[in-house]
Amino acid sequence: MMKLRLFFLLVMISLANQSIVSAQNESFEWYNTTLPVETRIDALIDAMTLEEKVSQLTDVSEAIPRLSVPLYNWWNECLHGVARNGRSTVFPQAIGLAATFDTDLAQRVSSAISDEARAKFNISIKNDNRSKYAGLTFWTPNINIFRDARWGRGQETYGEDPYLTSRIGVAFVKGLQGDNPNYLKTAACAKHYAVHSGPEALRHEFDAITSQKDLYETYLPAFEALVKEAKVESVMGAYNRVLGEPACGSNLLMQEILREKWGFKGHVVSDCGAIEDFHAHHKVTKNAVESAALAINTGVDLNCGRVYPNLVEAVQKGLVKEETIDKSLRALLNTRFKLGFFDPEEDNPYSKLGEEVICSDEHNSLALEVAQKSIVLLTNKNNALPLSPNIKNLYVTGPQANNSEVLLGNYYGMSNRLVNILEGITATVSSGTTINYKMGCLPFRDNVNPIDWTTGEAKSADAIIAVLGISSAMEGEEGDAIASETMGDRLQPFLPSNQLEFLRKLKKDNKKPVIVVMTGGSPMIIPEVAELADAIVWAWYPGQDGGTAVADIVFGKVSPSGKLPVTFLKSMDQLPAYNDYSMNGRTYKFMKEDPLFPFGFGLSYTQFQYSNLQLSAKKIKREESVKASVEITNSGNYDSDEVVQLYLSQPGAGQTAPFKKLIGFKRITTLKGETKKVEFEIDTKKLAQISEEGKEVVVKGQYKIMVGGSSPIQDMSKLGSVKLIEDVFVVK
Repeated sequence: MMKLRLFFLLVMISLANQSIVSAQNESFEWYNTTLPVETRIDALIDAMTLEEKVSQLTDVSEAIPRLSVPLYNWWNECLHGVARNGRSTVFPQAIGLAATFDTDLAQRVSSAISDEARAKFNISIKNDNRSKYAGLTFWTPNINIFRDARWGRGQETYGEDPYLTSRIGVAFVKGLQGDNPNYLKTAACAKHYAVHSGPEALRHEFDAITSQKDLYETYLPAFEALVKEAKVESVMGAYNRVLGEPACGSNLLMQEILREKWGFKGHVVSDCGAIEDFHAHHKVTKNAVESAALAINTGVDLNCGRVYPNLVEAVQKGLVKEETIDKSLRALLNTRFKLGFFDPEEDNPYSKLGEEVICSDEHNSLALEVAQKSIVLLTNKNNALPLSPNIKNLYVTGPQANNSEVLLGNYYGMSNRLVNILEGITATVSSGTTINYKMGCLPFRDNVNPIDWTTGEAKSADAIIAVLGISSAMEGEEGDAIASETMGDRLQPFLPSNQLEFLRKLKKDNKKPVIVVMTGGSPMIIPEVAELADAIVWAWYPGQDGGTAVADIVFGKVSPSGKLPVTFLKSMDQLPAYNDYSMNGRTYKFMKEDPLFPFGFGLSYTQFQYSNLQLSAKKIKREESVKASVEITNSGNYDSDEVVQLYLSQPGAGQTAPFKKLIGFKRITTLKGETKKVEFEIDTKKLAQISEEGKEVVVKGQYKIMVGGSSPIQDMSKLGSVKLIEDVFVVK
C-alpha cells in the first residue's frame, strides 16, 4: 500500500509539472503579459483559497497545480559565488572582497555570480530541479557590522566600518539584481536586520541593547544604503531581539524605519527558525499561532521555517486579517513576477544565459584578480618579500599549506579548479628550485607523535614559508564550525597555541627568512607572530585560485594592495564584553588605544608619497559641501595599486562623535614613478554626526581631514612606510 501511494504521488507530481510547463498556454490572467503586473498578481491572489495563500508564505512555496503555479524554494545563497548548488566559480570570502576596497570589482564579482545563478537556474528548470538552493532569490549579502573579533560569522561581512560596508554592499546588490528595466537577474537580500553579530550560542535568545546613537551611526547605515540606493529586493530579519522586541516582530525595525522612513517596497523574510524563537526562546508569545500572527502583522512576508502554516488558524481566531495575508503574498508574488516566473521564456533576456558562463575563463580570471587584490601584507622586515622564484632551496610547511578547505570559507560552491597554497607555490617557483613540504603541525591540537622531522629540515632551506591560521572548521555559523567548542565563535581569537609553538621552533636560531602566510576570516591577536615572522601575508579565505594569488604576492608577480577592513588588536584587554552592543571602545572609530594593525592598513612592495592636499574651500555653511584633492606618487620600484583613504575628524571627536571615520576611498593603479590626482566630495551626509536621539546633525566648528593608506593612529611611526597628510576647514 505504501509503495502504491508513493507511485500515485510521483504521478501527481509529474502531472503537476507538466501542467506547469504548459501554463503559459492557458487562459489564466496571471500569465497574460498584456495586462499590468498588478492586475495579474491581484487575479492570482483572488483565485487562491486561504490555505493556498498561506502555502506560498514559507521558504518552500508549494505548487498549486489547479492554478498552474509551480513549486518554488526561496532559500538560496551566493555569499562569494553560487553556494550549495554544485559547480560554480568560488570567489574569495566576503571579508576578502572587502579588503580590496574596490566597489567596481565587487559589482563585477556579483554580476558574474548572478550570470552563473541564472544559467544554473535555466538548466535546472529544464531538468525539473526546483530544489533548495536552485532558485534565484539569494539571501546575500550579509551587511552586519563586524564589531567583535570573536564572532565566527564575521567572515561573511564587509568588515567593521558602516561606510565601507555600505559601498561594497550597494555595488554587490546592483551586480546581483542587474540593470534590466523589466526583470531582476536575481533577487538580493540585505541581512541580518538588525544589530546582529554574535554571540552565536545566544543568537536565538539575546536582546541587543543599543543606544539610538549607535543604532543609527553603526548598525543601520548599510541597510539604509541598500534599500535606498541599491533598491535591494528583500531584507532578512535577524534572530535576536533589538531593544526588547524580536527583530522579526519589531514594529520599530519593520514598520517605522524600514517601510515608513526608508520607503522599502520589497519583501521581508525571516531568518530560518527566527519566528519559532518568539515562543521557544524569546518567550514573547505563547505558541506558534501567536508567533505567526505577530510576525506577519509586524511585516514579515516570508517565513523561513514552519510557523506560518499556523496562519490559517490565526485568521480563524481573528489574530490576523486575510487582507494582511494578501499584502504579504502580493509582495512575494511581485518578486516572482520581477524574476520572470510567469512570463514566456523568450521575453526574459536572462533566459539566454547557459552553461558557457559557469566557471568560465573570464570568471576564473576574475576570482584570481579578487584574491590578488584582497591579500594584505602586514609586516615585511628588511624587505624579506618578495622572494625570487629562482630561489635555490625552499621549504613549505604548516597545517594550511596543503589544505584546500582554507580556500573556501563558509557558504561556498563547488569548483573543479581549486589551487591550494602549496600547489600555487610549487607552480610558481623555478623547475630548478629544490622545494620540500611537510605539514609540520596539526591545525588546532598538539601533534601526537613527539618526533619532529620538520623544523630541522626546514632550517636548511634558503627560506621557509609557513602557512598557518584557521579554517571554517574553527569559525563560522552556529552549527557549521565542527571544530569549534563555542558554536562557531572564537572566544580566544589567537593563533592556535600549537601553531604558535611550531613557529617558535622554526624561527629559533634560524637566520633565514620565515614567511608566514595566514588564513582566516577574522582578525587575530598575534603580537608574537608579528615579532617572530620576517613577513606576514594575510590571505583570508582566498577562493578557488587562492594558492596562485598567494604565490603571485610572495614571489613578486603582483605587489600586495589589500587593506584591512577590520582592526587587529594587541590583546584581549582591548576587547569589550562580547555581548555588549555599545560601540564604546570598539572598532577603529571608537578605540582609545592604538591596535596592533589598524583598519585600512596594508603594506606594498613600493612606496607612495601623498602630497598637495587641497580643499575647494576653507569655510563652508552647514548645507554646503567641500571638495578635497590629493596627489599620490609611486616613488618605489614596483607598479602597484594603492587604496587612497579619506578620514574625517569632527567637532566633539571622541565624545559626541567618533575619533575618526572613513568617508571616502578610491583604489588606483600606478606605474612606478607615476603621479595621480584623486578627488573626493565631502557632502553634508558625510559631515553629519549622529546625536543621542539618533538624528543627523552638522555641527559648527573645525573639521580635520586625513588622507593616506591607512586609518590614522596615535603613533604613526608604527605603520612603516604608510603615511597620511591632513588639513582643516571650518563649518560656519
